[in-house]
Amino acid sequence: MRLQVILDSKGKATGVYIPIKEWKALKKQYRDLEALEYDEPTKEQILQELKEAVQELKLIEQGKIKARAAKELLNEL
Repeated sequence: MRLQVILDSKGKATGVYIPIKEWKALKKQYRDLEALEYDEPTKEQILQELKEAVQELKLIEQGKIKARAAKELLNEL
C-alpha cells in the first residue's frame, strides 16, 4: 500500500492519503469503511435544508414552536 502522510506546518502528522484504487480495495475487504465516507450534499439538498430552517425560525417567531437551546443545536451539527 502506498500511503502518504500529511504533515502540518510544524511537521506533525495530521492525516494520511490513500490512493483511490487502494481505498476501493480496502472498502471491499472491510465493508464497515463505507460508513466513513462523506457524501457532499447537492445544491438542492442545501437549498431544501435552508428553506426548512427559515420555516422553523418563522414558527419560533410566531410562538408556534419552542426554540432549542444552542447546545442542543450544536450537538446536532
